[in-house]
Amino acid sequence: MAIIDDFRGQTKETVMEYMDKLGLNRVVYSSLVKGFEPYLEERNLLFYIHGTDMVVVCFDLCGKNEELADEGDPIFLDDPEYYSQKGSRVSPVFQLSEAMKEMDDRMVNIFPPMDIYGVLLSESTFLNAKDMKGKWDTMRVHVIDGMKGLRHREIAINRRFNEQAKEVMKAIFGDDFRPFDRGIVNEKLEEINSHSDEFEKLLKRFTAEGFEVVDEEESLSDNADLDDDDDEINLDDFPKGSVHKIEDISFPDGEIEQNQNISVKVEILRPIANPREELDKLVGCANIKKRMDELVALTRYNKMMREQFPDSKQHDVSLHSVFLGRPGTGKTTVCKIFGSLLRQAGALTKGHVVVCDRGTFIGTLWGDEERSMRQVLEMAQGGVLMIDEAYLLNGKHENDPGKIVVQLMMSILADETQRDIAIVLCGYKEPMEKLLDANPGLQSRFPNKFEFADFTIDELLEITRRRVKEYEYEFTDSAWDKYCQILTQAYQQRNPQTWGNARFVANQLERIYIQHAMRCVKQAPTDKRQLRLLTPEDILPIEVPKEKRHIGFC
Repeated sequence: MAIIDDFRGQTKETVMEYMDKLGLNRVVYSSLVKGFEPYLEERNLLFYIHGTDMVVVCFDLCGKNEELADEGDPIFLDDPEYYSQKGSRVSPVFQLSEAMKEMDDRMVNIFPPMDIYGVLLSESTFLNAKDMKGKWDTMRVHVIDGMKGLRHREIAINRRFNEQAKEVMKAIFGDDFRPFDRGIVNEKLEEINSHSDEFEKLLKRFTAEGFEVVDEEESLSDNADLDDDDDEINLDDFPKGSVHKIEDISFPDGEIEQNQNISVKVEILRPIANPREELDKLVGCANIKKRMDELVALTRYNKMMREQFPDSKQHDVSLHSVFLGRPGTGKTTVCKIFGSLLRQAGALTKGHVVVCDRGTFIGTLWGDEERSMRQVLEMAQGGVLMIDEAYLLNGKHENDPGKIVVQLMMSILADETQRDIAIVLCGYKEPMEKLLDANPGLQSRFPNKFEFADFTIDELLEITRRRVKEYEYEFTDSAWDKYCQILTQAYQQRNPQTWGNARFVANQLERIYIQHAMRCVKQAPTDKRQLRLLTPEDILPIEVPKEKRHIGFC
């Protein structure tokens, strides 16, 4: 088995499954290492060793982003950089390539010589990936960009050392490298219970394979019904150059099976550590903040009453809510804050958000709706189940499968044991009200209504200022004047049905950042400040979405 050749053929759809297969293959050594100095101090690395093949998989947890890749010119001494809306950063491919060179130098006495190859798994999307492939091939790095769910994915690994793998890893990391081997596991577990049948089972599992999770923290951006990068557990506290194990992960992986033939991805938004602070940061949304505070306060009050007067009858607060508003008004962002606030208040045990829509539930076979609903509910336990564009479940035809989903949801809401979950229905105000009117039972079970108004032009400009500041960019005076002028014109010409609010602003800024990056690459700025300075050249004309025309007969 030539694992280098196999890795060369992997895509973002196949690579994780392939790595899991390698992790369960006893003849392939694999381990997770936190950092490799001096090039990859803050990166999580997976090592695979089989025969004379060694593959180093580097996790590029940079957030969902679009970048222009540039591996630089060898005649210049500066490290090559990638350019995006967040500014610039040193090329992760370059860093991995340099690290591999250093590893190769350290393995000079290994015989037979090892053939080393790198794989970069990146959350970012590289706009010029096709153009860069030839260059990356010469650097012996296979790049797979646009990876989703990377930071929350469990990865199977096999820590069982053979003599060759032990020699290779010690050559790279020195004598201080300590594998997590059978002897260590025996010592620790025998202290607990050396005679238990469960111990024997657990011991076999640990010595055969292990499971690792790669993760790091990212903060929530302003009014981002836009890019929900997750911000939870990381591996920063672990020592570098050693193998680690996280016992389990409490959040689901975000995939359900509608039937034997169809699997559906479900977005999982991790809870945030400072939801109250993030709520305060939101531009506008005064009524939303007030209603959210009221609901959280009532929840906390009820918790105190239950603790102080456990025998008295308690008035339970319904957490199920309806979010009414157009796209880009902050519904997803507020939903994420909502789950985290309820977790802090003790109303939910986890606080994560499971994002679904009609397509999550409606399959191709009879019974798909019930199977999907059951799996989604299991995922959402302890957190929030957010159903986006929920009004699409209110089909025009009597036999529409969306009606089955609504009926199932009604049955769930009637179950008094389903306390550790909040269901949030999201969508445009008018069709959402039709959905609730058509199902009186839903009206009573979703007492909390939050209306998200469109942002004013002043609020959109404030959102712009905050997002630009967050990424450490700066408008020149003339560039800001030009931006204000064209955004105001776009706002005046907008169609309320197609206007994207904060999402529209984010998309325009993305275009500006990319234009800025392309200009900087071509013009080679003379100082650092120029890399962050947005000029009138970077401000592109804005295309205002128009309402789609319908062709038909009266």
